[in-house]
Amino acid sequence: PVFAGMKGSAIENFSCVIYSIFLMNCTWQAGRDAPADTQYFLYWQQSRDEEEMECELYIKDENCRNVGCIFQNVSIGIEKAYFLVNGSSNNSLIQFYDEYIDLYKI
Repeated sequence: PVFAGMKGSAIENFSCVIYSIFLMNCTWQAGRDAPADTQYFLYWQQSRDEEEMECELYIKDENCRNVGCIFQNVSIGIEKAYFLVNGSSNNSLIQFYDEYIDLYKI
């Protein structure tokens, strides 16, 4: 069986807001039971034909933990965009979080 990572370590309350046609802001909260050294990394795919890209501009909290991403030059397509947030920690495996979102519905 695939080990899914430590329970309660995946991010919570993931949401994205589009401010103008080209600016999108996604935020999340660290998992309740994630170790203190957990760092999160957001990847997204705008459509099935495009490559997965990592966030270029992270929003950090006071502990320098990534808790959001600002996307610039976002083109809103008809397809669902795919978001994946991976976590890494020196001490344990962190659960990932993923979601397909209709960008035009945000």
